[in-house]
Amino acid sequence: MTSLNTSGARYALLRALFASLVPVVLILAAGCEQTSSGEASRDRKGASGPAPRDGKLHVVCTTGQVADIARRVGGEHIEVTAIMGPGVDPHTYQATPRDIDVFNRADVIFYNGLHLEGRLADRLVDLAGVCPTFAVTKKLREASSDLLREPDEFEGHYDPHVWFDPRIWAHCVEFVGAQLAELDPTHADDYRANADAYRAELLAAHERWSKELASIPAGQRMLVTAHDAFGYFGAAYDIEVRGLQGISTADETDLATVNELVDLLVERNVKAVFVESSVADRGVKSLVEGCRARGHKVSVGGELFSDAMGAEGTTTGTYLGMMDHNVRTIAESLK
Repeated sequence: MTSLNTSGARYALLRALFASLVPVVLILAAGCEQTSSGEASRDRKGASGPAPRDGKLHVVCTTGQVADIARRVGGEHIEVTAIMGPGVDPHTYQATPRDIDVFNRADVIFYNGLHLEGRLADRLVDLAGVCPTFAVTKKLREASSDLLREPDEFEGHYDPHVWFDPRIWAHCVEFVGAQLAELDPTHADDYRANADAYRAELLAAHERWSKELASIPAGQRMLVTAHDAFGYFGAAYDIEVRGLQGISTADETDLATVNELVDLLVERNVKAVFVESSVADRGVKSLVEGCRARGHKVSVGGELFSDAMGAEGTTTGTYLGMMDHNVRTIAESLK
């Protein structure tokens, strides 16, 4: 496998990769592989892990949810940088010059995969030729499609919002722990122990959230949001989910969809709809106005965190805090 030994060479290569609009020949030369779904990976058999600088692995993650796993599993042995911050939509995010610098400093890169980072997909494949790069959903796709949703409107691809079922997200935690243990064998036991502990927290939280959401009356168990990010959430907690946009926010909302949802909200006498922190609220406001014109009052139940978490250092800046907020907001608004 081809390697780059100087930071200057790596920087120049990364700049070229991001400037290009097509995959580069380096992918083949570096021996990385691209799966049919556009995921990036790197065959590390027979290769030693990166030498940690400053005593820590420098881990770069695309989204806050993925960065949360890395922080919980890596603990004091790693330094984590998230490319996308609060309010950022990963479906439409495009790489910036700053990202080139951040990726250049990485010892390992983790991303969600399943086409969540739509406009970064080719870049992530390219980066697999420079440093270890992994989709945290890789094993989900390989092991059992039963865990993954494949909506009709997203034909040929899976729903990428897997973190909304903590039982599925726990598999991603295990995967990150295994990769860090392989890359940094000195601290392998710590990574595995941290992953096991976090997985147990997620499963316990799932039971707690199930009980809280069970308080929503049967006739009000409908979650309407800006885009269809909550499919796994609905399946996990027996709530019907509808979104103005499809799985990706790159999809357009048409008038027919708005009218159809207005009809449904009026017919079911639904009390609340929800905006998302990373999606414009104009579509949801059009539902409120449409219901008002039909003589039905529906309120905005609150802001949910979907594709982006809250700011780092805040309660909603962690996965558990984000989910606690969402569950509480949904349960209180739909009762």
